[in-house]
Amino acid sequence: MKILLPDTMPLDPTLPEGWEAVVVDARAEIPAAHHDAAALVVWGSSRRHLASAAADLPQLRLVQSLAAGVEGILAAGFADDVVVATGAGLHSRTVSEHALALLLALVRRLPEAREAQERHEWSDELGGLQPLHPEGRLTTLLGARVLIWGFGSIGQTLAPMLQGLGAQVRGAARSAGTRAGVEVIAEADVPAALPGTDVLVNILPATERTAGIVGREVLAALPDHAILVNVGRGATVDQVALREALEAGTLGAAGLDVTEPEPLPSGDPLWDAPRLLITPHGAGGRPVGADERIAANLRALVEGGEVLHPAAR
Repeated sequence: MKILLPDTMPLDPTLPEGWEAVVVDARAEIPAAHHDAAALVVWGSSRRHLASAAADLPQLRLVQSLAAGVEGILAAGFADDVVVATGAGLHSRTVSEHALALLLALVRRLPEAREAQERHEWSDELGGLQPLHPEGRLTTLLGARVLIWGFGSIGQTLAPMLQGLGAQVRGAARSAGTRAGVEVIAEADVPAALPGTDVLVNILPATERTAGIVGREVLAALPDHAILVNVGRGATVDQVALREALEAGTLGAAGLDVTEPEPLPSGDPLWDAPRLLITPHGAGGRPVGADERIAANLRALVEGGEVLHPAAR
């Protein structure tokens, strides 16, 4: 049996007996010599590569993505009996780290400090004696009311980091309850929670239901000092509404690691929005535990066990 590994990162999973691993170009069609593959690992793979895999691998049984989102894989047209497994959890720590970095940079006004440094200016506005909770601005996470919308593995990893810095954290998901010791409200209750939210962290996936969900109504419901952080998917945010809210001063600041489209065109006016920090989808990009996930799901495939994190088909 054969598993195809991408050449986009070094991988060395422990394979079941009788299996062999072959590294292939993740941006090219799959060579005919490997059309007998039973499993495929996807990471940074092109549409051409995925289309070839869907059309040319008749013995394929498992597609293991190393990314949490698998929209592109599902769109490639794999047969219904092919299990598509997501990389959920492989990016929880790195994305949480990045989300925290964006938030702290905005809370502690690091972009403004950098601008002052470029002017060789020791800014009295940014330094010296400062109130802990000034009117109309969030300058500390101590006591900050944070709502994490999309409370999966990443949200559950990020929550204790924020709590450790003194924030009051709640999650929002389709159903209410308690997860990882954190109160989770139902999505239907999000609108009522927004006026009491200082930080909204968006980790929602891109679906028909979530397209533009962080739009004018959501942004208008947040306090004027609130901060939005998006490390989910760019399509979940109405970027025109976001820019208008920042320009009008009805949103305190925003940090985006994802945009729609990507890359964000150089002429897009979003680049020039005030109090906005944009990073080029760099929160993930480095799966943690990929070899172990691949090995576990291959074992499940061979032994008839349950594949970890299968995508809904």
